[in-house]
Amino acid sequence: MVVPRLNMVIGAFTNASLPIFFTRDWHPPNHMSFKGQGGTWPPHCVKETPGAEFHPKLEVPLGAVVVSKGTEADLEAYSGFQGTDLEKRIKETRVHEVFLGGLATDYCVKETALDALDAGLKVKVLEDCIRGVNLRGNDSELALREVVARGVALVTSLDAVRLVSRARRSHPKPRHPRLG
Repeated sequence: MVVPRLNMVIGAFTNASLPIFFTRDWHPPNHMSFKGQGGTWPPHCVKETPGAEFHPKLEVPLGAVVVSKGTEADLEAYSGFQGTDLEKRIKETRVHEVFLGGLATDYCVKETALDALDAGLKVKVLEDCIRGVNLRGNDSELALREVVARGVALVTSLDAVRLVSRARRSHPKPRHPRLG
């Protein structure tokens, strides 16, 4: 399960006073991605319903920024950057490196990682904090190959905690790593 590992990384970022961003699907009931609208997916993450809530055991610290995506019925949004102000918010915090975890490896994680690269950020995907849909069996593996080929580093949650701890010892208030 990814949640305990994500919580460990979130705790390290919180202890280091680093910015934390969460992205979430926040779809209207008639979103274009839903099968009833001709899309690929069953209805999911319909805004203001229990299905759109974060996992109940996921620790969302006070002060974390929550960015909603896929909020327009006629606009797909796999990436946390697509149709949101995430890039602006990240740049306002002077973040230069992002750590990504969550769902789904082969869609949202992949597209967010690629858009983060396009925004000029260093990107690390927490390989033990992601899960894919795998409509075609190995989609997640192919997605990870693609992002690595573009310059994304794969790290574990323990690697991320060590990096944050090391940066914290070197710089009392580092401003470069962050979780997304």
